[in-house]
Amino acid sequence: MPNKKQTIRIGGAAGFWGDTEEGPRQLIEKGNLDYLVFDYLAEITMSILARMRAKSDKAGYATDFINPVMKKLLQQIVDQDIKVISNAGGVNPLACKAALEEIAKTAGIDLKIAVVTGDDLLDKVDEFRQQDRREMETGAPLPDKFMSVNAYLGALPIVAALEEGAQVVITGRCVDSACTLAPLMHEFGWATTDYDQLALGSLAGHLIECGAQVNGGIFTDWEEIGEFDEMGFPIVECHPDGHFFVTKPEGTGGLVSYGTVAEQMIYEINDPCHYLLPDVVCDFSQVNLEESGKDLVKVTGATGSAPTQDYKVSATWQDGYRATSTVTYAGGNAGKKAQTAGEAILRRTRRLFEKRGLQDYSETSIEVIGAESMYGKHARDFIAREVMLKTAVRHPQKEAIQLFAREIAPAATSMTPGMTGFFAGRPNVVPVIRLFSFLISKSAVPITMICGDVEKTIEIPIGEPLKITAATPQQITAPTPADDDIAVPLGALAWARSGDKGNHANIGIIARKANFQPIIERYLTEEVVADWFEHFVEGNVKRFALPGVNAFNFMLYNALGGGGIASLRIDPQAKAYGQILLDMQLPLPAAWVKENLPEQLPAGK
Repeated sequence: MPNKKQTIRIGGAAGFWGDTEEGPRQLIEKGNLDYLVFDYLAEITMSILARMRAKSDKAGYATDFINPVMKKLLQQIVDQDIKVISNAGGVNPLACKAALEEIAKTAGIDLKIAVVTGDDLLDKVDEFRQQDRREMETGAPLPDKFMSVNAYLGALPIVAALEEGAQVVITGRCVDSACTLAPLMHEFGWATTDYDQLALGSLAGHLIECGAQVNGGIFTDWEEIGEFDEMGFPIVECHPDGHFFVTKPEGTGGLVSYGTVAEQMIYEINDPCHYLLPDVVCDFSQVNLEESGKDLVKVTGATGSAPTQDYKVSATWQDGYRATSTVTYAGGNAGKKAQTAGEAILRRTRRLFEKRGLQDYSETSIEVIGAESMYGKHARDFIAREVMLKTAVRHPQKEAIQLFAREIAPAATSMTPGMTGFFAGRPNVVPVIRLFSFLISKSAVPITMICGDVEKTIEIPIGEPLKITAATPQQITAPTPADDDIAVPLGALAWARSGDKGNHANIGIIARKANFQPIIERYLTEEVVADWFEHFVEGNVKRFALPGVNAFNFMLYNALGGGGIASLRIDPQAKAYGQILLDMQLPLPAAWVKENLPEQLPAGK
């Protein structure tokens, strides 16, 4: 039954497997929480967990959740009657439950734990092959062998667990925001057709799913952030009508502001008008953010519509092997010395491959860090005196990658001068893990919730066919520069946050002031962004508008060299793309600059 509380406080304790243990401790000690949620899973994490499970039927979950987090904090959690929801179960939720039960037993705590299963579809691969399932974007057939196959489940199984009185709910793969949406549905009695509330609850989850990122972590204006060493972790204070506030524990570092929340809202959402989740299709384009106090931002305006008929399934598979070498070069013209050595190493190993009857590399990458390799043709023309050479390679055979790894150190005595810094030793040979995504009907994925002696099959509303009204193409051409234009960095007009969606990059650009938005819209076109990143983008660029927060979301398709661990690049997840874009110089009219950005006027103007 719905709780009579008029507010529910939920803390976001982890944004990935490996996040600091300070987050949950801080939230429990200072957060005054009703719920604590943990997000541990990414596509690459699933493949790592799958390899762990293959070695032991007691492995395959996010071990950090058990120790140190729950082992250290369980007594406080129980004493404060905080309910915990986490996708720490990975590919083995039952093993995670057993490990937590052992922790509770040792501590003398009677703990009611629920588990959600059904997302793991690895045993159905043959069935999918017979159905000729195809990759949802490329149309490619299924690979020969998968490491993991998991459907993104929604909030309803977690709601069922809470209704059984679970104090801790452990899931496998689910959408990150479902861990926050579920307690709101449970506490406020939201129905599966209360789409606007579901959209707002999902947005609350989206904002806190990456931990401290919404509280000033990786914020564009990072110099405004104090006490990085004690960053505040996020809390959402939610109300029955769906609106909520973002805040953090008092006395912690970081910042909760319009800018920090807006940046995180745009992070990795693709089309903001059709953000597809298992429980609802969200429209974030008209979201309103209001600074209501110190480190307090009110969020309203998200709307929703019926969810689709399908679950998205993310699978991982091995595509050969890779290795990455990093060494340092110093001295005059260090960048050229590093580039020359990297190219020589590849030529030498290719010659050795030929002698051994090995085929050529599948892919190679040379990046000189410090010489602005990531800027392509926009790199500044200067001579770096200290750089890092990153050389990465991919090959179907492990033997070839091992040979590459052996040929790095000899460059120190046989190639260009100034080479040093073998801090990591010989490069490790690791599998190349690729993502394969496809759709499957919700009716084909039986979901089970287990809580004590209760085991339930969860009925999921089938949903509706996806209906997306195509937006009218924007025929916008950047203005022709005039003689009196002044070059102004985009960063003077906007904040930015970037990330990845598989092999696609996402860059959110938020105007610092409402009247900056039309200027950004006019000058920062799809064509301009595509040109800026032409050395990365192999597809096209699409711009989406979020007028509610005076922002734009740019999708750069096929821009990450395969994305994730499959990519050989130094930035396989587009984490730096937003900051690189903010360096772009916009040729703005002098009169506009003088009125709006006088600090950007050149000397003498």
